[in-house]
Formats: sequence, structure tokens, C-alpha cells
Amino acid sequence: MPESEIKHFSDKIHVHRWPRDSQVWDESVQKELDDSINKNPEKIPVIIKEKTIIIGNVEFYSLKKVGITVPFFKKECTMIFEAQFGSLFAHVHVTIKSESFVDIFNELTVWKNKNFPEE
Repeated sequence: MPESEIKHFSDKIHVHRWPRDSQVWDESVQKELDDSINKNPEKIPVIIKEKTIIIGNVEFYSLKKVGITVPFFKKECTMIFEAQFGSLFAHVHVTIKSESFVDIFNELTVWKNKNFPEE
């Protein structure tokens, strides 16, 4: 049976180095992330698999501290997690705006509880 995926297009993404004492990112890495993800005004595809998340062309793995929030005053939900990409570590915020934000929140919560039950 093929691995199930959750696919959405993000409205806003912010990726930054975390934890603070992790390897410092080369300037070219930060520029590439800024150009392709952080400061990209287009909706970026986000593909969520069992324990990996692909944002644009960057694959994040070794996920931990996965959280999902819904602000009461906006029609959106945000997934926040720590992960590794390549040899670097990051903290990632993915915001999806939608009229069906509660359905997206529920879908992401089921995924999180299935794959990260210890959190």
C-alpha cells in the first residue's frame, strides 16, 4: 500500500536556524531559503508524509516538537516543528489560510497523533 500524503499550498512559511547552538548556516543556505521559501510571495507546495515534510524542494526529516495552532481571529492554521534538512537544523512555521482551516487543522492533528504519539 502506498504511503499516504497530505498536500496543501502554504500562504506563509518561515524557516530559521534552531536551536541557537546548532551549526551556523552558510550565507548561501540562508539566501536560498529566503529566495525559495521565506520571502517567496507564491503559494508553496507542502507535502506531508509519515515523518517527513517537503516544502518546495526542501525535505525536512527527524521531525520533533510538532505543533498545530489555530488563531481564533484568523481563518488559518499553522504547523510548527523542529527538523533537520541536510546536515542543518531548523525551526519551521507553515501557515495555511483557508475557509476550511478547521478541516485542515483536524487532518494535521490526526497525522501528528498517528506519527508522533509521544508528543
